[in-house]
Amino acid sequence: MLTTAVTGNAYDVALENFDTAADVLNLENDVREMIKYPERILTVTIPVRMDDGHIHRFEGHRVQHSMVRGPAKGGIRFHPQVTLDEVKALATWMTWKCAVVNIPFGGAKGGITCDPKRMSLGEIERMTRRYTSAILPLIGPERDIPAPDVYTNSQTMAWIMDTFSMTKGYPIPGVVTGKPISLGGSLGRSEATGRGVFYTIQSACEHLGIQLKEATVVVQGFGNAGSVAAQLLYEAGAKVIAVSDSTGCVYNQNGLKIPELIHMKGLVGHVRDFPESESITPEQLLALKCDILVPAALENTIRGDNARTLNARIVAEAANGPLTPAADRILEANDVFIIPDILCNAGGVTVSYFEWVQDEQHLFWDAQDVYNRLERVMRTSFKDVLRIHEERNVPMRIAANMLGIGRVAEAVRLRSIYP
Repeated sequence: MLTTAVTGNAYDVALENFDTAADVLNLENDVREMIKYPERILTVTIPVRMDDGHIHRFEGHRVQHSMVRGPAKGGIRFHPQVTLDEVKALATWMTWKCAVVNIPFGGAKGGITCDPKRMSLGEIERMTRRYTSAILPLIGPERDIPAPDVYTNSQTMAWIMDTFSMTKGYPIPGVVTGKPISLGGSLGRSEATGRGVFYTIQSACEHLGIQLKEATVVVQGFGNAGSVAAQLLYEAGAKVIAVSDSTGCVYNQNGLKIPELIHMKGLVGHVRDFPESESITPEQLLALKCDILVPAALENTIRGDNARTLNARIVAEAANGPLTPAADRILEANDVFIIPDILCNAGGVTVSYFEWVQDEQHLFWDAQDVYNRLERVMRTSFKDVLRIHEERNVPMRIAANMLGIGRVAEAVRLRSIYP
């Protein structure tokens, strides 16, 4: 699996990043104790009747890291490597991410340890509904609003919304975001993460004096975020020279035809053997000389043992936690400009917020309105992080964490502690 994270505890990384930023902020110990760790953790057993009649037990989690600034918000992933520590890390990052883009949500995350590629649609639906029933005490439009993540999609959200609504006796579209448009979803939601990545890359190029037109791009992970970012960069005139997915890596020094590649992946499910390209290894892909590298796979894919091979000017983290702290230090020393994940990929949660607002108001916006609002949020947030980066002379990741943690800390100070 080319886009699978290697051994490494993402939660340890999340805590290390927190401590580093909190130290620079001189954050008082009382506040640290209140915002560092998850507020609520639920682990559930999910018995599912499989197509052959036998019952298989899955394990699922829902973690609410913080609800200080508003309802918890975060995706649900179905993946064989889901662990509680991974979900805790992702929930933690969601808290800082929501605060960085200044939307009134806290952080949450959910996941089931399973392999949806080996399951039928019926088995996935039954598992989803059983999981929803198990986490009913935690979720709701005023409490905790799930969304799609790895190997979940708008159909998954429709099942969750329906299951939750059936228990209440009336439709409650605001319980999830990333739903189908016909059930209260928002225009622009499906491409929001990749579009947000694109806006932050534009801002970084403007800051660094890089002409996006003709800039060379490498995308590691050609799922939703990676493919949308690649398409928008291609449309802007950038040259996407290599992409990868879980089946292989394709490369063309003159640039890949991204619309055709997206079309092929939609038909056959992979990028392998794309015409007018050559196959390269994952190691070769990361080492390619380029202006922009977009890690859009899973966490911990760039580490201390391979970060030295990178030859990019900008690393735009479309994935959650693709760089370990050791990789951060190496790339910073090599003067690589990093757009940290809690800023770079925050377009998804931003448009999720827009969807939730539209559901609550029963008033929906057109796609261009969504894009304009998203661009304004992403560019403003980039400037906020960049200002801290320059004024405090700290790496971009620490600057982003300082911004997010600082906003959550301020909310804690204002609310104080009950009782």
